[in-house]
Amino acid sequence: MTCTHERPGQSWEEVFPLFAEKMKKAGLPEAIIAQFQWYYSQLCSSATQGLIPEDEISPVQDGDIQSMDALSDEDRAAGHEALDQVVMVKLNGGLGTSMGMPFAKSLLKVKDGKTFLDVILLQAAHTQKSSANSSTQLLLMNSMNTHQDVADYLRRTPLPLKRPPSMFQQHLFPKVLAETLEPATCPENPDLEWNPPGHGDIYAALYTSGLLDDLLEAGKRYAFVSNADNLGAVIDPSILGHMVRNEFTFLMEVAQRNPADRKGGHLAIHRDGHLILREIAQCPQEHLAAFQDIERHSFFNTNSIWFDLQALKDAIASDGLPRLPLIVNPKPLNPRDEQSPKVYQLETAMGAAISLFNSSAALQVSRDRFAPVKKTSDLLAVRSNCMVFAPSYQLRVNPARCLPPVDIELDETFYKKVDQFESRFPGGPPDLLECRTLKVQGDVLFEPDIVCQGDVLVKNSTSSQKRITTGTVLSGQTEW
Repeated sequence: MTCTHERPGQSWEEVFPLFAEKMKKAGLPEAIIAQFQWYYSQLCSSATQGLIPEDEISPVQDGDIQSMDALSDEDRAAGHEALDQVVMVKLNGGLGTSMGMPFAKSLLKVKDGKTFLDVILLQAAHTQKSSANSSTQLLLMNSMNTHQDVADYLRRTPLPLKRPPSMFQQHLFPKVLAETLEPATCPENPDLEWNPPGHGDIYAALYTSGLLDDLLEAGKRYAFVSNADNLGAVIDPSILGHMVRNEFTFLMEVAQRNPADRKGGHLAIHRDGHLILREIAQCPQEHLAAFQDIERHSFFNTNSIWFDLQALKDAIASDGLPRLPLIVNPKPLNPRDEQSPKVYQLETAMGAAISLFNSSAALQVSRDRFAPVKKTSDLLAVRSNCMVFAPSYQLRVNPARCLPPVDIELDETFYKKVDQFESRFPGGPPDLLECRTLKVQGDVLFEPDIVCQGDVLVKNSTSSQKRITTGTVLSGQTEW
């Protein structure tokens, strides 16, 4: 695949019309073109290109934010009263490419034969039953890659909801050639010329789709937004009531970082005094050690947020679409060809709006509200008896488990892709209720009804696949 470009030798103001014309031809709204122009100007005009150095921020201390454990009965009562004003939004744009999935990640069977989307529908139905007039609404923010898959699935699936979920799509931004800062072109595959602008696009997408006005006219006031692959994130009346009673217009759920969270965006205090979210792509290389210091920056963004729909509408009417801190993501134009021209993908994170809303806050939540599935090792833990569904269909740690969350490491050569994973656990996951750690090195197939206890290491150093046979109890090291 050949993608060519020339150096323009022009200022960004002279080059930008090329992007504007491209976006108009693609049917993007004028407001999105204007928003992209601002981000593009930031890319071209700023030496730091969206970076947030360590000396511009200070760590958040334990006393700076409230804990969910301290929420009151009054908060819960206020939340129950406001349930009818809430809309539940799931970020549903991912394909799960890191696990080799060619379809929407939310359509992967995650537990008990249910897909992520099945569970999300059941969670929304449970919230509907809890509200006064059962009007809690579910929205799915899809991407160009997931929209049709999800629409087809919903058409053929019996829904537990009184009304089907509404769907809207993320916008697309043109990729920027790193060498010339021109629009990337690839005639053989024009789709490669575009990238999703990150989940920070949710505010613009709600507005340009008309959904923001529709929701407000229907009496909705608050949005709860979370990732489709995080089944721990459900509407909690106490959190909603905390937001309502304190008149917050934006609330971010954060949790204590552990070593596995070192690369996740962390909460900090900007030198001008407001809360700020810093993603790893916004951290200068020389400050990565401080970024990954979980003692220094101890709270990470769970990517579950609450915001006031009316406050968003008012802000857009006053200042236009939100201009979030820019994330510049360097990539090859063709993700499958490292030799293809280098591009910049201009992206934003929705949590970064914590620095833009007038009355923003963060709330420390328990890890029960953060159960994402990013790798097949996460999928194994979720499918196992270590995790169960609460009556609300919130995924949580099995109360019968007396150990910390199980730590699983699967050999990526043999387990990284979902089809590889499924073929090596054909009878489902082993019993992990009393397992602290499970590490699998090499090619091993697990037959049904295996029990893992304590710290388990299974190591196959041979060139042929080995089997753990039905009924085996694993403890300690097993090696070939």
